[in-house]
Amino acid sequence: MALINRISRLVKADFHAVLDHIEEPGPLLRQAMREMEDELALAERRIARRAQDLEVLAARRAELEAECAASDAQLDLCFASQKDDLARKLIRRKLLVEKQLKQLQAAEQADARLLDEQRRQLAQNRAALKSLQQQAALVEDGAPGQRQPAFGRDAGDLAAAISDDEVEIAFLAEQHRRAAS
Repeated sequence: MALINRISRLVKADFHAVLDHIEEPGPLLRQAMREMEDELALAERRIARRAQDLEVLAARRAELEAECAASDAQLDLCFASQKDDLARKLIRRKLLVEKQLKQLQAAEQADARLLDEQRRQLAQNRAALKSLQQQAALVEDGAPGQRQPAFGRDAGDLAAAISDDEVEIAFLAEQHRRAAS
């Protein structure tokens, strides 16, 4: 049984090595970059949606705070007019609004923390994408189908590096060698 397991692992390893050799890194990197760009776009939309939600929560908080202030003015009037029953009703409504306000503030703080976390994650993902793009550029530059310049220089660069004097000296040496033969 151990022999069969070892042979099975050997065949799997060889098969994976063949697949690794067949797969070209350039197209795989480009596909990975497209997928990352799609994920970044989706994350940006989520962040924009969360920012809009925060704006809605802030507007609702402002409404509730205004309602509390209006209740205070109405309570002053009720107490000045000695309308205790009406004041109790207003206090009940004010307490309800204050509870809603506390819940809304907690939700707003949680959403703000989540938004900050999403923005931080987006920045990290953008950095990862930039790194992947740089790696892809290196792979593209070193792709097997492309001609690699000798010693890191292109033939045009080498021709420009040879001076006219060097050509004349080599010409004279070749001429002298041929005349001697």
